[in-house]
Order: sequence, then C-alpha cells, then structure tokens
Amino acid sequence: MNKIITVSREFGSGGRELGRRLADAMGMEYYDKEIITEISKHTSLSENYVRQIIEHKPHNLYPITIGRSILYVESPEFSHAQSVYSAQRDIICDLAEKSDCVIVGRCADYILKDMKPYRLFVYADMDSRVRRCMDRVNPEESFTEKELLRRIKSIDRDRAKYYEYYTGMKWGDRLNYDYCINTTNIVIKDEIPKLAALFM
Repeated sequence: MNKIITVSREFGSGGRELGRRLADAMGMEYYDKEIITEISKHTSLSENYVRQIIEHKPHNLYPITIGRSILYVESPEFSHAQSVYSAQRDIICDLAEKSDCVIVGRCADYILKDMKPYRLFVYADMDSRVRRCMDRVNPEESFTEKELLRRIKSIDRDRAKYYEYYTGMKWGDRLNYDYCINTTNIVIKDEIPKLAALFM
C-alpha cells in the first residue's frame, strides 16, 4: 500500500507550504489545486465554480446523510455540490492508489481512511496567521490586518462546515488526526527534515 500523508490546515497556518515542502523532501507526489482542475474535467463545471463549491459550505439545511429530498430534486446547486464531492472522492482515491503522495485538504483524510494515511492538522495562533498572510498578500491587493482577520475566520468557518458536512466529524479535533503541528512563530522549511523523519 502506498504511503499517503493528508494535510488539513487552518488558513494562514502555512499548511500548504508544509505539505509541498514535505512532499519534495520525501520524493512524493503533491496534490492540492490540481484536484480542482481534475474535478472540473470530470463534471464539466468551470474551475472557478468548482472552487466556489469546495471553499464554501454546502447547503446549510440538510446534511449529506439525508440525501436528496423532494425539496432539492430540482436544485442545480445541490446537485452540483454532490457531483463535485463525488468526483473529488473518486479522483483522490485514484491519486492515492497510483503513488506515494501528500494531499492537501479536500476531506482526503476521511476519504482515504481505509488506506490508513498519516493525517496531519496544521494550526497556529492568530497573530502568526495574520503575519503570514500579510507577508504573502498580492501587492495589487491591500488588506488591513482587521480585514485579514475577518477573512481568516470566514475561511476557517467554511472549511469546518464543509468538512463536518461530508465527514460527520469535527474539523480540527485532535482526535481525528495523527499529528497536530503548531507553526506559530516557526520557519516551516527548517522543520521539514525533522517532520520527514517521522514518516521514513
């Protein structure tokens, strides 16, 4: 069975950088935004639309376990959300079966649970997350710290709702992960050798 590492992360914690650097250090494939491109191909929905579905909470009245109700049979938004998740699940399973890999987000820890991945959750205190976002903000954009703080909280709320909707588990709960990594005030690249050694 292939070695699989899944990375869930708070926005601004550096989880994406950690995942990419870890994959490079271990000679593993790395999957993140590429999954959205593949979902778009499988569903014939635009990448922007797929991204909107994934990055925002699904329908806020009915959990996935209820399935299709009469109320939503004609709802294209509900139908698209289910199609996107189904394609996402199939693509992630296919990627994990092909080779050793690091997969960021997308409920991969839950989708691949039968393959026993190493499940990471990356977090940091809010000051550190705001600073990291400020350092990486597009020069053409201008966010105040207060605006970034609101954005961080909003994105985390949406990630939590999306994860809990499709998995029935609490996003960020340490009991759902094998390693919880605090990136507060650390230089991520300096921590990679020690982290990679855990999975060798």
